[in-house]
Amino acid sequence: MPTVLMTAPYMIPFLDRFRPVLADYGIELIVPDVEERMEEEDILKYAGQFDGTICGDDRYTARVIEACLPRLKVISKWGTGVDSIDAGACAKHGVKLGRTPNAFTTPVADTVLGYMLAFARRGPWMDKAMKNGEWKKIPGRTLSECTLGVIGVGNIGKAVTRRAKAFGMKVYGTDIIDVDHVFVGESGIEMTDLYTLLANADFVSVNCDLNPTSHHLVNADTLSKMKSTAVLINTARGPIVEEKALVAALSSGQIGGAALDVFEFEPLPLDSPLLKMDNVLLAPHNSNSSPTAWERIHWSTIKNLVEGLGMQVKK
Repeated sequence: MPTVLMTAPYMIPFLDRFRPVLADYGIELIVPDVEERMEEEDILKYAGQFDGTICGDDRYTARVIEACLPRLKVISKWGTGVDSIDAGACAKHGVKLGRTPNAFTTPVADTVLGYMLAFARRGPWMDKAMKNGEWKKIPGRTLSECTLGVIGVGNIGKAVTRRAKAFGMKVYGTDIIDVDHVFVGESGIEMTDLYTLLANADFVSVNCDLNPTSHHLVNADTLSKMKSTAVLINTARGPIVEEKALVAALSSGQIGGAALDVFEFEPLPLDSPLLKMDNVLLAPHNSNSSPTAWERIHWSTIKNLVEGLGMQVKK
């Protein structure tokens, strides 16, 4: 009878729905208390006790994976990004790694548009002024007067581009791999290098994966290339942006603002200077929020787990 470590924070509140399904496969669950993610030491406490896991952004390092052998057969990630899991160690030791590609394209792309509209139309700031007793007309812009730069033109970057073009925006894109020429032709996105994108964009949306080439891609050097009025939007992964450099750029007026759903350290520390900045919009890693997307991912994650344990998925 296989035992599974269940640590996906988005599934744990609804376990009553999934327990009978998993039990039908003879799967027993270990369900620890999880706030945001399990760190190395948290997982090591359960090493050798489970055959598979359904996890969130837990730190499955080589050390953890090796400690969980030979019992561990599959890591089923709830979601798309597997940057917190050592894929090389999985391959080396024959541990299957499952994920749900293209999981959050629609809600994340909507979030990016929401942030651009908030900054362009100044809604949050007028709301705050009104509630402080001020009748203050804060000048806004239309998105058709603005240029967007998309860093990482994958599924989400493409969806952001389509939405931006619908609002009449000029869009620049950059990526380390060639982007489908059909999409480029249909969307009118102008593919360019990173520095040209940063110099021309009023909004810069980070939509790339976190990997060795993108870690701290947004840093003091790249921030210095942006317009002083430009807004950085990060709905991808926190460590793509060097937070210390971003705080400095926001404080000095080197860039105009930021909208951040992800951070280098999560939850965001309560002493973070970002919490006191008027030119920053913050969210608690929640741009994936969508009942439809979540439902699809719940069942895809279970399917990946069952298959990874060598069982036939029941219809």
